[in-house]
Amino acid sequence: MAGLDALKDIVQDVPTPAVEVSSTSSRQYVQKLDSKGRSYATGKRKNAIARVWLRPGTGRIVVNGRDSVSYFARPVLQMLIEQPFNVTHRTGQYDVWCTATGGGLSGQAGAVRHGISKALVRFEPELRAILKSGGFLTRDSRVVERKKYGQPKARKRFQFSKR
Repeated sequence: MAGLDALKDIVQDVPTPAVEVSSTSSRQYVQKLDSKGRSYATGKRKNAIARVWLRPGTGRIVVNGRDSVSYFARPVLQMLIEQPFNVTHRTGQYDVWCTATGGGLSGQAGAVRHGISKALVRFEPELRAILKSGGFLTRDSRVVERKKYGQPKARKRFQFSKR
């Protein structure tokens, strides 16, 4: 046992690797297209999942083989799907083809909106800042709370009685 001074000498003999640290380390986003010139993204909300393909076109949105107006009959859901295009001023410039599964209509509309936003970023990476600041790229992670055993519902409890 030599002592701590001997250990200090050993540590000083080991060369330290040169590491370059960039103070402005920003990620570069590039366009990602398939062989047919489409961008693909998966959107999720609640228990709904939407697979979305985006390509330049006339603004037609097809959900599960049906027009979006007939699939999402409520005007609020139609407005929800159009939001990414309205915010980025790309209304009528892209055709959307998507499949939505799981959940209800509201969850599917949110999943389609999320998928469209992600597909827009893959098609035009410079739109990321606008969509990110609007909250369109954030997955809404709220899901239904599970029912607990011995209780009637997730939060509801049976009436307590002391006697």
